[in-house]
Amino acid sequence: MKINKTYLIIVITAVSLLAIFLIEIKWILETAKIREELFNERASMVLSKTANALSTDKQSFHNLQMNVDKNDVHQIDSVFSYYMKYYNIHIDYYFEVKPTDRPISNVTSYLIEDKKHKQESYNACIGDGDSTNKNLELKLIFPKKEQFIRAEMGSMFITSIILILVVMILSWKSILSLMKEKLIADHTTDFLNNMTHEFKTPLTNISLAAKMLFKESIQQQEQKMKHYAEIIIEENDRLKLQVDQVLSMTALERGEIPIDKSVINLQELIFQSIKRFAIQLEIKKVNLTSEFNANNFWVSGDKIHLNNVFSNLIDNSIKYSKNNPKIKIQTNNSSGNIIIAISDNGIGIKKQYHKKVFKKFFRVPTGDIHNVKGFGLGLTYIKNIIELHGGNIEIQSHLGKGTKFTISLPYVEKQS
Repeated sequence: MKINKTYLIIVITAVSLLAIFLIEIKWILETAKIREELFNERASMVLSKTANALSTDKQSFHNLQMNVDKNDVHQIDSVFSYYMKYYNIHIDYYFEVKPTDRPISNVTSYLIEDKKHKQESYNACIGDGDSTNKNLELKLIFPKKEQFIRAEMGSMFITSIILILVVMILSWKSILSLMKEKLIADHTTDFLNNMTHEFKTPLTNISLAAKMLFKESIQQQEQKMKHYAEIIIEENDRLKLQVDQVLSMTALERGEIPIDKSVINLQELIFQSIKRFAIQLEIKKVNLTSEFNANNFWVSGDKIHLNNVFSNLIDNSIKYSKNNPKIKIQTNNSSGNIIIAISDNGIGIKKQYHKKVFKKFFRVPTGDIHNVKGFGLGLTYIKNIIELHGGNIEIQSHLGKGTKFTISLPYVEKQS
């Protein structure tokens, strides 16, 4: 199976981006862990120095063993403050001092849990060397330790997060742009292939019909002469319609398409569009019926473009017809609009494609078989023209049962 290079690049880029993101996150977490370890070391040194200072002062230590009063608390706090500044720890803290039966040991830290939350404390046991006296447990607690560590990381942490987000957004935008360009390139290739196919058919038919007219045997038969002349006219009209589609879409995209509005009889315009397909309707034995029920059928619009709109829709209904083709055209009035419904019993369109059919170059997929005619421009052109006239178009279709297009255009009162 051949691997599409564009999609391969997209996958590699996405995987690489994800890997960079995970590495960056891991680096941030590792940095935070190192910062926490450094903080723990400094906090342990503060507690150790304070504990040593208290145990050295025999009188103060003895007083603490008997009872901890406000003066003792103030003294201990001043020692803590001194070493906190010395080890560059600027964070709120509190401490506890109480008698304990625990043996004297090195400064340790461990998690304790109260009813509300887990909290880390740094503990040390101090004594005076007299086994008859109880030792004291000194506990140092930092309520906002995590915030302090994050603050120490400061701009580095924030910058890393911002850079990750920026890289992700830009990379994702680039991937979307690449996918869009790939889709446009595929559609352009399909369009050129379809254009070659669609132009070739009418040109071949015109050429063959013209050659037949030069045969003496045909020139002597008026009916056949008329038949081949009709083929030339019909295929020429078909070719002209296709060229107009391409040129009109180009002009629409540039905003250069001229809309020359005048008050026109829309029902008469639809009837003229039907007459353009008289030969095709006869050859394919299409049963086309019309019900013009609108009382207000005058609209302000461009006669040429609206004619192309209805010609395109009728042409689609004929092209995608099956056995015993039936086309029905109805007009009605509703809420200041004239409603035109064109329905057929053709091959239909799956619901998943209903919105996509109005997009440029889109053609309902049918595999590798070229049995879908057109450039994928007709419905895009129709939608744009209808919207330029202040209207809208909707589609109702079921696969194998047919399609119905409903156009709504604001009507105007006929001027005398």
